[in-house]
Amino acid sequence: MANKGRIIVAGIGPGSPQDITPAVLEAVRTSDIIIGYHYYFQFIRHLLREDARCIDTGMRKEQERAEEAFRYAAEGHSVCVISSGDAGIYGMTPLIYEMQQQSGLDIEIVALPGISAFQKAASLLGAPIGHDFCVLSLSDLMTSWSIIEKRIRAAATGDFVTAVYNPKSKGRYWQLYRLKELFLQERNPDTPVGYVRQAGRPEQEVHTCTLKELDPEQIDMFTVVLIGNSQSRFYTQADGGKVFITPRGYYGEEKSTAHIGQEIMIQSFRTIEKSLKHPDIPLDRKWALLHAIHTTADFEMEEILYTAPLAVETLYKKLSTGAVRTIITDVTMAAAGIRKGALQRMGIEVKCYLHDERVAGLASAQQITRTQAGIRLAAEEHPDALFVFGNAPTALMELCDLIRKGKAQPSGIIAAPVGFVHVEESKYMVKPFTNIPKIIVEGRKGGSNLAATLVNAILCFDDAMQLKPGRDV
Repeated sequence: MANKGRIIVAGIGPGSPQDITPAVLEAVRTSDIIIGYHYYFQFIRHLLREDARCIDTGMRKEQERAEEAFRYAAEGHSVCVISSGDAGIYGMTPLIYEMQQQSGLDIEIVALPGISAFQKAASLLGAPIGHDFCVLSLSDLMTSWSIIEKRIRAAATGDFVTAVYNPKSKGRYWQLYRLKELFLQERNPDTPVGYVRQAGRPEQEVHTCTLKELDPEQIDMFTVVLIGNSQSRFYTQADGGKVFITPRGYYGEEKSTAHIGQEIMIQSFRTIEKSLKHPDIPLDRKWALLHAIHTTADFEMEEILYTAPLAVETLYKKLSTGAVRTIITDVTMAAAGIRKGALQRMGIEVKCYLHDERVAGLASAQQITRTQAGIRLAAEEHPDALFVFGNAPTALMELCDLIRKGKAQPSGIIAAPVGFVHVEESKYMVKPFTNIPKIIVEGRKGGSNLAATLVNAILCFDDAMQLKPGRDV
């Protein structure tokens, strides 16, 4: 009875002799027939038996190589089919098993893993795949671009560290540009990126950059690209070398001393920050924006929240140094939402005149709304207060009129009235006062809760750098 042949599918690694596993070395040394793409033979030819038969073919001849492997194995030979990297990753192993299934041949198949190019590239860059990752190929020879793009979007939104194979070729010049565009829709532009050309081979080149700096013109078909996730970072070693790492979490954040309410708020802010379309904005504006989105769950705030330059920081300094001691609100609901702990800590008084006994008479006599009357009284007694509006556009319009008449000199204005009548106009009226720090929720949206949270953002601006909101919750 003739000897039963077998096929060993072996991943010979990216190219360096040191990266070939002992099992693959043994298979290459002992096999009768070696089959593979001719370019790969340069890495193993010195290992072959003198009587070993080598069958090498060009690119895109995978099926021919597989057919040859089964023909020789059926004759009783020990056949080794080689692939670079790991033969099971974009290599010959899946095709060999598929062909066995189609042919029904009773041939023993052994799959030997190898070091993949993305693993070698990762080791040269540092430790970029230290946490959840995925691997994509941009080759659309056998996979439609619509499916590839769907997978790119999933990788980007899933915050996976992503290795990219076949990023570019002479015929495929645009795909990497599109991948970058899709990733920038979901990732911070400063996300670390590394790319390695000819990993493990004499021509090896190792490069790092950020996602926004990634230049597809520097990439070719021999390059593997690795894109970090939201935790990835560059680390500069003592000798000045740059290392690309994605922490596993062993040295995570210091154990939090925050109570559970604050801890939830901190996690919420981090989630919001990752979802911003334009995260690369001044901290002053970002801090107010995160508070606004956290309160409303409305990401349209990115478009409609207007913050005058350094308004939050300026108002924080005035309140924290005692230059301003009073906050005036148009309605009691806005006053109720301002954190009492922060007010006590900073020695600030919040006042709402809506229910002042003088308001009803003034409103009746002047034929104005009660909120207008309340603001008129407040401006007489506290003309330099921080004025906060979360409900009544008529009250905001009243303050604007008093400013123009020189009867009020607010330290700042938060304009977030809500509704359909005179709301937008009231906000337009505030903007011309360029010397007054202001935050405006443009359009019809607003509300007392939103006005209050913007005040809270100001009161705790000193927590913004560490992104630790909710100290006084």
